[in-house]
Amino acid sequence: MTEQPPPLNLSALLSEAMNKSSLLWVDVAGDRTWPAWHVWDGTTAFVVSGPGEQPLPWLPKEVTIILRSKDSGGRLLATRAHAAVIAPGTPEWDHAAELLRASRLNSVDDSLTRWARECTITALTPFGSPLESPGSYSALDLRAEPARTTVTTSGWRPWHWKGRRPRRANDAPRAARKR
Repeated sequence: MTEQPPPLNLSALLSEAMNKSSLLWVDVAGDRTWPAWHVWDGTTAFVVSGPGEQPLPWLPKEVTIILRSKDSGGRLLATRAHAAVIAPGTPEWDHAAELLRASRLNSVDDSLTRWARECTITALTPFGSPLESPGSYSALDLRAEPARTTVTTSGWRPWHWKGRRPRRANDAPRAARKR
């Protein structure tokens, strides 16, 4: 007789995924899926966006957030979340900003002032049952075309001192020459 695995605790999986990976994906209806670094406080993920921070569009009141596995980087969990902009100067904003600043790499001293003046802090609060979770993933192909950007280069060649020597057909591979 085979033993059944214990039922999956989805709230524990959500909390674990939020704590382990500081990256989530925000799926905006009618737009694309946006990557965002976040801070999790146990019930809500906080994200900051704006000048000098990550680019995010204006988020509707409800979005889908997709969490990845820290081990494989693959899709782990997708759930709906309420998105709410937090107004600067409120206790909620102060709490979220302190959490974000503490986890922000290369944070500058004036980040809180700059965030209050130029950026948006959004609270993403998951609700309801997950749309996708281990054992119940969508059968659809969810691959998407990469986002277009002006910084993409297609013909870059590294600069070499005195130029590159043309490769000849009889050149031995580099590994074989070092022996």
